[in-house]
Amino acid sequence: MCPDPLTPYGNRPMVTPIVNAVNYEYDSFEVLRQITDGEIDGYTYHRDDNPTVRKVEHQIAALEKAEDCVVCTSGMAACTMVFLTWLRAGDHLIIFHDTYGANYKVCLILERFGVKVTWLDANDADRISKYIQPDTRMVFLETPSNPLCKVLDIAHIAAALSKVKAMLVVDNTFATPYHQHPLELGADLVIHSATKALGGHNDLMAGAIACSKEHYDTLWFTRQAVGSTLDAYSAFLLDRGLKTFELRAATVADNAQKAAEFLISQPKVSHLSYPGLPQHDNHKIAAKQMKQGFGGLMAFDVGDSPEDAKKFIAELKVIYHAVSLGATESLICIPYLTTMLYLPPERRTLFGVRENTVRLSLGIEPVEKIIDDLKLALAKL
Repeated sequence: MCPDPLTPYGNRPMVTPIVNAVNYEYDSFEVLRQITDGEIDGYTYHRDDNPTVRKVEHQIAALEKAEDCVVCTSGMAACTMVFLTWLRAGDHLIIFHDTYGANYKVCLILERFGVKVTWLDANDADRISKYIQPDTRMVFLETPSNPLCKVLDIAHIAAALSKVKAMLVVDNTFATPYHQHPLELGADLVIHSATKALGGHNDLMAGAIACSKEHYDTLWFTRQAVGSTLDAYSAFLLDRGLKTFELRAATVADNAQKAAEFLISQPKVSHLSYPGLPQHDNHKIAAKQMKQGFGGLMAFDVGDSPEDAKKFIAELKVIYHAVSLGATESLICIPYLTTMLYLPPERRTLFGVRENTVRLSLGIEPVEKIIDDLKLALAKL
């Protein structure tokens, strides 16, 4: 609803100002008429818009090659806003097991409101046409997926959905816009947990939805109504993180490729999944739709038991045992015990995750330190 934020300082400051104002003085009563007509072109109240927030929206839109972007309070807020905006009772949603676990809770709420939900394994993505129904309204997917880094063919799914005019929503958090542009492959909306690689420093929480101008206007209405506009300070931190995003993404991808090439040959590692390896089941798809590398995430099984995975993590000295991803630090966790706690235990292993599966997010440390850390920890098993 607002244009690019203008600064009142004459020359543009090198650091984006933090505009903490909740409200703004009206220039005239004409502004009130514009608000009533829905045509306001400026700032009136933080829940509607904020100059610092608007700055990062334009930056993320440019990265995703989108017309515009809506930034909100978290990645899950972004997902929920999309569902609330376009799904209603009687609609059919297709979503994949291979997605962030908190989406399971949101889908329970959607089902309470009469939305029909079909859960698929990412391995069934090439046969998605058999699951599409006349009332299918949306397909929601992550690629590479969380936590097993499966790769779904975005263009193939978009073509299948064109028959029923359903929306394709792609969570691009793992790939990031450095490696992948889902809108160019046929997606309608691209979601990010900007908490992760876009922010990149483990010190902010935010979500983003890159889209067309038409979809932006629709989402803006939802954000304004539910009050999920990001605060100005978090937007400032996100702006700072975006300044180094491409440098970090390049380093992280290079580190991940080298770490995966080391781990694939280790006898105590099995089921290693990294899209950059030719052995990956979906490597050809990844090579077709990703560029400049394959991201910084991988998953693999350690030893034969949950105790082996725990002992391995406990021996690491450079890599931190923590959830989240896309940070300057390398992070590792056991999804069964962390990111998938939102799911009932019987659902956590439906699609390939095991109790000794670990998810590794590479940081920007010297790759030699990372590989030495992995080597020494594996040797202790």
